[in-house]
Amino acid sequence: MELTGGCHCGAVRYAAEAEPFDATFCHCADCRRIAGAPLVAWFSVPRETFRFVKGKPRRYASSARVERGFCADCGTPLTYRHLDHSRGLDITTASLDDPSLVPPRDHVFFASHLPWMVPGDTLRRYATTRKAG
Repeated sequence: MELTGGCHCGAVRYAAEAEPFDATFCHCADCRRIAGAPLVAWFSVPRETFRFVKGKPRRYASSARVERGFCADCGTPLTYRHLDHSRGLDITTASLDDPSLVPPRDHVFFASHLPWMVPGDTLRRYATTRKAG
């Protein structure tokens, strides 16, 4: 599957030729702060399948082991890379040209969700990560 997307202003564009995995809604405080939203939808692709086809994002170390990519011109959050996880690169679902291609399949860090943000779906909810259960 070819997935394409980019930032709001068009300065940064990307493509990935891959089957997405780990599509999720993240409720952690860092994701909320970075996006200015009550949650962020993400999905992953193998790093080697992802490339920037126009422009380059600015990168920000949001913690000691995490690097986030965003457009320096318009601020759109684009990528999340945990340095301890070599398997994939996380991409913001809403930055896809067609976000409907990769629907979230669960919620992570649900223990941190905002009390007024009550999802109406029946997706599985993990208190923290999938590995923690």
